[in-house]
Amino acid sequence: MTLRWRLVVSYLLVLAVTLSAIALAIIFILRTRPAPPEPTYLRLASVAQSVDLTAIIREALPLLNPDDPFDALATQLQSIATERDVRVMLIDITNKIVTYDSAEAYDSGQSIDIQASVYSLPTQLQRGIFTRVDVLSGRFDDLSKETWLFVALQQVRRGLTTNALVFADRQGHQSLQDALEDFGAGLLPLLCQAAASGIIIAVILAGVISRTIARPLQGVAQAAAGVAAGNFAERVPVTGPPEVRAVAEAFNDMSAQVQITQQAQQDFLANVSHDLKTPLTSIQGYSQAIVDGAAPDPVSAARIIHEEAGRLNRMVVELTDLARLQAGRLSMHWSPLDVGQLTGAIAERLAIMAKEKNIALSIDTRPLPEVTGDGDRLAQVLTNLISNAIKYTPPGGHVWVKTGLHDSGVQVIVKDDGIGIAPNELPRIFERFYQVDKARGPQRGTGLGLAITAEIIQAHGGTIEADSEGENKGATFTLWLPSPQMSTVLRKR
Repeated sequence: MTLRWRLVVSYLLVLAVTLSAIALAIIFILRTRPAPPEPTYLRLASVAQSVDLTAIIREALPLLNPDDPFDALATQLQSIATERDVRVMLIDITNKIVTYDSAEAYDSGQSIDIQASVYSLPTQLQRGIFTRVDVLSGRFDDLSKETWLFVALQQVRRGLTTNALVFADRQGHQSLQDALEDFGAGLLPLLCQAAASGIIIAVILAGVISRTIARPLQGVAQAAAGVAAGNFAERVPVTGPPEVRAVAEAFNDMSAQVQITQQAQQDFLANVSHDLKTPLTSIQGYSQAIVDGAAPDPVSAARIIHEEAGRLNRMVVELTDLARLQAGRLSMHWSPLDVGQLTGAIAERLAIMAKEKNIALSIDTRPLPEVTGDGDRLAQVLTNLISNAIKYTPPGGHVWVKTGLHDSGVQVIVKDDGIGIAPNELPRIFERFYQVDKARGPQRGTGLGLAITAEIIQAHGGTIEADSEGENKGATFTLWLPSPQMSTVLRKR
């Protein structure tokens, strides 16, 4: 199923669930709502019209005196309540005092919270007793908190007290069948119209959203196929919703990284073949000259063969170390050590090399907080950096080696005023086989030293950076390693 139809089905399901929930809520509300009071008022008024009210009112008047007996009246009212299935009460409307209650919930003289208003009589009842007395209607909550509806006939005696003969019945709840009969005819068309409108809107929204989502995703799929076919320059436009834009950005980053990796692999193969070809050519040429007896100085030729073989061996060892470092399989012997002391010792050892080239070597090292690291590997890093600075600085130049504290760690700076690094070469300075000075002949290095250096520093959780203002303006290498002791000091502060 396509994305568009999936969206359509999803919207239709949501619409169906929503309409069903609305319908159930409406049915529940209608079922639990109180029944309309008008039918109850009409029935109570009919009961009141059917009784002999003249006799009842005549007998009720003496009840203003509580000492007067009214057993006969009570019996008559109870009989009416039983026969008509209603609750009959005598209530002093003015003072809201109950005189008689057929349900025996209220005692004589007990107060009641009653709400009454003039009752508008239906046309069919506007005759007989209703033309001579005031008719009231309303509701009250009895002592059990149950709501009762009533119709009352009142008579004012001597302008002092209003007595009312009350006919009451419970206010019921509307049944589901009654609710559906009352509202079903009106609700069903509305629900059908809402469903039809929802279906149309769902189809339109699905089409719009599928275009905004599916089209960018299709572009990503086509670009991915292009990358799989070898076109690593493929990029996709970053459009659509935030999630789709995130996918496009991730794809573009991945494509760029694949392109960089592919270029690095090509450079690696080219550099390896070149760096292997040069010493192998020298070995083959000088060995052939010795075999043919054409070498004027066999010892010198043999020495060159030995040096080139040693260079090949170093290259193999360094390649092996680099591969193990990148795979995380090179074993490290971790121990606390003072980088300042280690840097000073290595710089002093290389001072002889600097003196032989007539290069001034300034050493500014001091004791530093301990770091956890492999002393041999860090010595390899420092030796590489300082010896490179001396190697690429012409006679009469200057090399500076300095240590210090920086950003919760220790820092080593190796600076020279030698041949420098071109700005376009700085980003690649730590790549395998990449060499700034490509014209040193048999004496040049393997091009793996800085790559190994960077991997060792990363394995220690540190960083290394190279900076240069340009060719013949020197270079600066800055090495940083985290120090647990520095972190502890900062936390204490």
